[in-house]
Amino acid sequence: MGNPKYGFILNLRSHFATSSLVRLKNNIARTKTSALAQDYYEVSFPKFAFMCGRYVTISKVKTIEKRFNVFAPEPVQYIPNTNISHGNIAPVITNEKPNELQFFQFGFTPSWATKNMYIVNARAEGDHNKENDPKYVGALGIISKPMFRSSIRSKRCLIPADAFIEGPEKERLNKPYLIYKRDGDRPFAFAGIWDNWVNRETGEFISSFAIITTVSNSITHKINHHRSPIILPREVESAWIDSSLSLSEVTELLQPFPGEELNAYPISIDIKKPTSNGLHLLEPTGERIIKEHDYIIYEDIRLEGMGMTTARKRKNEGEQGLLF
Repeated sequence: MGNPKYGFILNLRSHFATSSLVRLKNNIARTKTSALAQDYYEVSFPKFAFMCGRYVTISKVKTIEKRFNVFAPEPVQYIPNTNISHGNIAPVITNEKPNELQFFQFGFTPSWATKNMYIVNARAEGDHNKENDPKYVGALGIISKPMFRSSIRSKRCLIPADAFIEGPEKERLNKPYLIYKRDGDRPFAFAGIWDNWVNRETGEFISSFAIITTVSNSITHKINHHRSPIILPREVESAWIDSSLSLSEVTELLQPFPGEELNAYPISIDIKKPTSNGLHLLEPTGERIIKEHDYIIYEDIRLEGMGMTTARKRKNEGEQGLLF
């Protein structure tokens, strides 16, 4: 039984069957290779590195399909992951195939690049607002930045997620927090961009994506983090992947998600290792930023993993109160 004072512990046991473990090992191998890119980030983008570089996607494929009204032609590619990091394969929904759940590399590489770049974030402000002023209302440089200006116009995607992981600006993942939606709406969608890249040496074809970030909101500010990923409200998700959307309409959607609709709690520093994965990474190590007494996400996920019917879940809700 979950402790009511805790918020977002995800049970992966029902997801990691033998076949999933094989796919997970392959994903870990890819992560180890892409981990070499971390030095590239730190050298090339020291101030902007790893603003939202880890997130959680563990909802079942059928849940994602129903939530976003899509289908997954190759569901075997899906690997539930409590610690998605650069180089991992993760689900996306693109403007090119808005009715299909595809699986791309997390870590963006533009088509013209000479090597795989693993860029996990695209700043909405581009090179503007280097101070990360949360009150910034100026130009959105993403539309003119060479790295992203093509994709923001013609290659946008939804990135399904159940939660994301951030740390303070200085300590970063040495002091990690799990951040989730308080209303229990999951999976939700990050605003993303994508592109295709071909390795000229091997001929390998890679489709990759990045999460678009903006200024901090009230919850990321509370943990002293200077940025926040753009979470799209449900009502604009279809617009985001509408190829006919004008550039001005696109930029209007690049807004911080309301912090009062989120919550967070500290988790283990073990999350820092990109190859780490599992339920234990998401266990709370302290109190939530905003106290909650009515939501128990642990029970929600546990019962889902047990295959509990709607009727049984309702009975359980009646006994324990609202489930996150």
